[in-house]
Amino acid sequence: MSKVCILGAGLVAGPLVEYLLNFDEVYIKVADIEVDKARQLVKDNPRGQAFQLDLKDRQGLMKIIADVEVVVSMVPYTFHPYVAAICLELGKHMVTASYLSLEMKTLSQKVRERGLIFLNELGLDPGIDHMEAMRLINEARANGGRVTSFVSYCGGLPAPEANDNPFGYKFSWSPRGVLLAGRNEARYLWEGREVVVPAEELFSHYKMIEIPGLGTFEGYPNRNSVSYLETYGIQGAKNMLRGTLRYPGWCLKLKKISELGLLEIAEREWRAKTYAEFLAEYLGFSGSENLKEKVASKLNLKPASEVIQSFEWLGLFSNRSLPSTRISPLDLLLSLMVEKLKYKEGERDLTVLQHELLIDYPQGKKEKITSTLIDFGLPHGHTSMSRTVGLPVAIGVKLILEKRISLSGVLTPTVAEIYKPILEELETLGIKFKEERKFL
Repeated sequence: MSKVCILGAGLVAGPLVEYLLNFDEVYIKVADIEVDKARQLVKDNPRGQAFQLDLKDRQGLMKIIADVEVVVSMVPYTFHPYVAAICLELGKHMVTASYLSLEMKTLSQKVRERGLIFLNELGLDPGIDHMEAMRLINEARANGGRVTSFVSYCGGLPAPEANDNPFGYKFSWSPRGVLLAGRNEARYLWEGREVVVPAEELFSHYKMIEIPGLGTFEGYPNRNSVSYLETYGIQGAKNMLRGTLRYPGWCLKLKKISELGLLEIAEREWRAKTYAEFLAEYLGFSGSENLKEKVASKLNLKPASEVIQSFEWLGLFSNRSLPSTRISPLDLLLSLMVEKLKYKEGERDLTVLQHELLIDYPQGKKEKITSTLIDFGLPHGHTSMSRTVGLPVAIGVKLILEKRISLSGVLTPTVAEIYKPILEELETLGIKFKEERKFL
């Protein structure tokens, strides 16, 4: 029997565990600092076991993974290099859904020497986005085509009927990660020129994106798109942009949140006891009287504006007690957002991923390919986010267990041997792209 250890029993682990437990020859260990979360995933399955584990307990971690073949790290990405070092030491394969960090990349030679597979970027974004991109690019290349433009947008959002708050957003993955992403600068290539968007301008730098059947969204650039020219092998392309999708109104509200400094991550001690007092203290106002008007004035907005109303709805002007007096502005904002931007029982989430490619062929033919994934969560069941992240990871684990990956080292799913079987299996599970092609 093949044994697998899953570290982390968070928001997206459910479909991963469920998929692997479908196979009689697979035994699952699920470890989390909150053992009840792990127990909920394993339930009473005789081929599953839940463990309480603090990742900082190195000996405890080594003991749990001692007899497994594959370790799946679904913990925050900052822990991956630490887990990877232990997997390397003990000779275990490793799978993550996170971006491949420089620290992980540097292990590739050692991982290869040990004949191991460390498979990364196996979620939705990064993950399914790469797989479909490489499928389209390799197909175009095989037909003699050259990709001149690659534009991709992805978003995890409430389904339209669940889009009922002023932010047009609800958390289906790491809430802190959503806000931290707003602190990153972005780089992309447009008309052959590299465009750098400083973090403070990120939410001003959006376009309206039409998704057939769903409507119009805001799309803004995501991290460093330029590096994907090399990843995808399309160095000659004039446009390369990977972006994030949100419902209209998100960017303006986040821009104003950023202008207030509420994405600051440095902890400090506050004299304030309430959210209103905190905001007044942080912004240097003499007191919290007429706070809404003062904040509106600072942001060059009217007190009745949609942005100020959304801040009030969130509770930023309220006399509610702070969760702590030593905390960062970002975490104070997060404490309100986590409570207000959550899914209610039975609500569906929505995943949208769209690739648009322009391809030049010999004899002057040009083709535009649009490939779109629209996936809804299951009411009272798994979210779309958990399925589109957890299932590719699970299928990747199965490929390793079945020895269907001939490569070794630190890998991403950009080779056909990995992406082809994963995309095919996802399609049988209802996660599939709709493709449109037209010659220009």
